[in-house]
Amino acid sequence: MEKIRIQKLLADAGYCSRRKAEEFISKGLVFVNGRKASIGDKATIKDNITVSGEHIALKARKAKLYIMLNKPRGYVTTASDELGRKCVMDLLEDVEERVYPIGRLDRNSEGLLLFTNDGDFANMIMHPSRHVSKTYRVTVPSSVTEDQLTSLCAGVKLDDGSVTQPATVDVEINTRERSVMRITIHEGKNRQIRRMCEAVGLEVARLRRTSIGPVKLGMLKPGTWRELKKEEIRALREASSKRS
Repeated sequence: MEKIRIQKLLADAGYCSRRKAEEFISKGLVFVNGRKASIGDKATIKDNITVSGEHIALKARKAKLYIMLNKPRGYVTTASDELGRKCVMDLLEDVEERVYPIGRLDRNSEGLLLFTNDGDFANMIMHPSRHVSKTYRVTVPSSVTEDQLTSLCAGVKLDDGSVTQPATVDVEINTRERSVMRITIHEGKNRQIRRMCEAVGLEVARLRRTSIGPVKLGMLKPGTWRELKKEEIRALREASSKRS
């Protein structure tokens, strides 16, 4: 029987993306037939693979799924939470196949979140080299100055010393009490939009992701999901192939 790289087996099983599988392997969490796996190791679907002690069923998958969810505030982007917080997977209980999120939104953020059981597709969208755009509607409880806008567009130094890539910022509302911006970025640092705003002295009151690449959230109601249309999947593939 043909041997396949372990990260691909895990991705094909719908457990996680290849990138995440490599992370698990590097951390020593993956075992094959009782032996700790290393990056580059291969196995077959008949081998016993575990991740953190959990047996992974390596079997032929059903049709690949591509889903969009309008994540409400108050949900964490994990399968389960040791603190008992609400998880996004609770909103997908009626999805028959096991899927996992492509990227994440923090607990207090809302909006477009994609899910799939296609590891290659997930990696294609998330990989930093692909520069797939993400657009957010950002509300702050103050006015926004020209200097702050210039900094956000040019790139700002974050709290860890890293500098963000240039962003596109359009101001929709700008008053003394409240401002609304539409910010588009092409990278995915942890809590990036909030940290960018903090770096220029702005406090985020509300953060909603409205699009990933060419796919828009549209009128999907909070807490509900739908499968991506074929043309949306194709458009995402095309967007991810246009590297900067």
